[in-house]
Amino acid sequence: MRNLAILLTVAACSVISFAGNAQIKTGKLNGIIKDVTGKTVSNATVTLLTAKDSSMVKVGVAGKDGRYGFENIAYGRYLVSVTATEHAKNFSPVFEISEGTPDISLKTIEMATRVKSLNAVTVTAKRPLIEQKIDRTIVNVEASITNTGTNALEVLEKSPGISVDKDGNISLKGKDGVIVLVDGRQTYLSGPDLANYLRNLNASQMDQIEIMTNPPAKYDASGNSGIINIKTKKIRQLGYNGSINFGYGQGRYPKFNEGLNLNYRKNKLNLFTNLSHNYSHNFNTLSIQRNFRHKETKDLLSHFDQEARNENISKNYNAKLGLDYFARKNTTLGIVFNGFLNDRNGNNRNLTDISDASGNLASQTRATLNNTQEWKNFSTNFNLRQVLDTLGSELTADLDYSQYSSENNPVMINSYFDQNGISTYQPDTLLGALPQNIKIYSGRIDYIKSLKKGARFEAGLKSSYVKTDNDAAYDSVLNGQLVHDFNRSNYFIYEENINAGYVNLNQPIDKKWGAQLGLRLENTNAKGYQVTTGEQFNRHYTQLFPTAYLQYQHDKKNTYVLNYGRRIRRPDYQSLNPFINFIDRYTYSKGNPNLKPQFSHNIEVSHSYQSFLTTTLNYSRTTDIIQNVLEQNEAKNETFVRKANIANQRQFGISFNTNVPVAKWWRSNVYVNAFNSKFEGIVNDTFVTISATTLTLNGSQQFNFAKTWSAEISGFFRTGGIEGVIRARPMGMMSLGVSKQVMKNKGTLRLNIRDVFYTQRFRGVSKYGNVDAAFQERGDSRVVNINFAYRFSKGKINGTPKRRAGSASEEQNRVGG
Repeated sequence: MRNLAILLTVAACSVISFAGNAQIKTGKLNGIIKDVTGKTVSNATVTLLTAKDSSMVKVGVAGKDGRYGFENIAYGRYLVSVTATEHAKNFSPVFEISEGTPDISLKTIEMATRVKSLNAVTVTAKRPLIEQKIDRTIVNVEASITNTGTNALEVLEKSPGISVDKDGNISLKGKDGVIVLVDGRQTYLSGPDLANYLRNLNASQMDQIEIMTNPPAKYDASGNSGIINIKTKKIRQLGYNGSINFGYGQGRYPKFNEGLNLNYRKNKLNLFTNLSHNYSHNFNTLSIQRNFRHKETKDLLSHFDQEARNENISKNYNAKLGLDYFARKNTTLGIVFNGFLNDRNGNNRNLTDISDASGNLASQTRATLNNTQEWKNFSTNFNLRQVLDTLGSELTADLDYSQYSSENNPVMINSYFDQNGISTYQPDTLLGALPQNIKIYSGRIDYIKSLKKGARFEAGLKSSYVKTDNDAAYDSVLNGQLVHDFNRSNYFIYEENINAGYVNLNQPIDKKWGAQLGLRLENTNAKGYQVTTGEQFNRHYTQLFPTAYLQYQHDKKNTYVLNYGRRIRRPDYQSLNPFINFIDRYTYSKGNPNLKPQFSHNIEVSHSYQSFLTTTLNYSRTTDIIQNVLEQNEAKNETFVRKANIANQRQFGISFNTNVPVAKWWRSNVYVNAFNSKFEGIVNDTFVTISATTLTLNGSQQFNFAKTWSAEISGFFRTGGIEGVIRARPMGMMSLGVSKQVMKNKGTLRLNIRDVFYTQRFRGVSKYGNVDAAFQERGDSRVVNINFAYRFSKGKINGTPKRRAGSASEEQNRVGG
């Protein structure tokens, strides 16, 4: 009723104003709204009031550049009131529109951040699960009940446009080579190590996920398909505040996690910490059927039926400690320490039946692989932020240092039997000691200058240096004696220096058109030294990476965006290392020091209709694409996996993202993406063409009932498609969850079931040249989780400047496994 009254009042005022235009002389006014730091405040509600009794004359909304205006205003004395989310209400001085001053330009209205006491009240903001911005899609992690008890990789898996394959590799809209950032800083991990890190990052630590398919020039050009930025929880508040959570999950094996977020601010100091522990007991079953064929005639030589059962226990500890010092009003200094320790013990039992061409069992190999792994990381970031003027110009700087060390100690025993189960050979034992050390130094400086009419200029420089040291030593046990295996051992050192600079200009053309142009230059210097053999390589190249962005706002409901970007994907550090990693005697992976970077051109056109529907058309062309390929040695019945620049890829697609309030108690979020991918290239001396059209669907249905209860149904589904040279079959899963607010809304109790119908399993085939293989894999994906989170605070909300992200960008995803 109140909203109806306001609407009728506004309509009446508009009618009266329109009718009086023919008889009353009128004028107009304009102005701009900014916060106390000089940044524009968009979407503020602006109300024109009479000076006599503050009665409402007109209402409007400020644009994205903070500007507003009114026309056809009758001569008289007025003032303007402004309200905006998270800001205190403010008024303009009284002004007069008259014969002498028919056009008024008001002074800038500054909006102070609203201060609320939290001593007695806990404020819980309800955010939508999916937010669609012009340049990115945002996922609010806590808005989904079924994220409770899960890890970062599982949250990503059901996010719009994101897919995770059987090995934990992440792709975006069907394209791999995604760069994953945490709070704007990369993890320096890739491949299995990145997947393992994300599996041990609790969803309870995550605040938002930002998905950018075509990032601007400020970001590193690395990342074939874009950037995913995981933002962890931070609360800006005077006094102290924080949260604590406990979770337990039960699949086939138990899992549990605990976490603490704490922030304290007083005067010029702000201290924050984030601590977490995660225990996970999992299993994984991998079945492979391989046909070994003659390379020339393609006649069947033998058939392998292989099943590997893996059980592993992982214990992960994460810690973050930081300090912000507000030296002056416009100067902030900060330092952040991060670290993690991950212990993982795995036991893999492998059974391989070897049959002849007629299908008769010829022999059997039984293998056990016990592996103890330990990953350690310490990193630190020092940052500076200097606000230069009241318009929002600023200078920022970051210095980063990060060190990773790992120990990997596999013990593999192979036993051999004939078709009757009688031992035929003496078992052999292979022992490995695979230490890895990585040191990364990085620094950057960024400058932002706010110009007239809402324009903004950005420029920056960055330099990084990376050194990896990998000494893989294998020993065999022969007749009870330990013998060094020179053929499998390898010592590899890799060094890389990247220097970069960029410029970016964002310029509103008029009220409807806006443009952004950027150019980034990156100079790469890399060298690898294989100490064992004396082989080495040196590579030097400089590349330009342009970005362009054009926006057209047809009206308040419809916005169109066109963007283009060129990107690069450099090989992971470990992908260049030619050492061998065994699954069993017949199956292993190895690196490739001859890998080159891949380059892609990406174009997108999108249309947004209010906050309801976003439609995107995309096209990309990638050269020298880096993919896993299978290669075989028929003489030894061996299959190995290695990365290679196998082909060029062309992809085009269309996606729809909807956010629909079906009813007051029901909100629907649905993301649909259809794309066609085509690979063309030479693999194992054979020209290979593989193409497929894939449909992916991510969705959630959220329900609110009573005042403190909510529920959710969510899941994803992918039709068959291609993952490199593997043609994958359909896969999907569904989850259910329910949530209850307790303890005066300070606590939240959540229960969910992930993968209710146990359908999340991978199946695929690979057939090209003399390779003929099928794969099936599944893990402990059906899990019941229960979680309790408690929030505490004492103080006042404060407009603390945004915490800086570090300079580590492109390097963080490339520590290979």
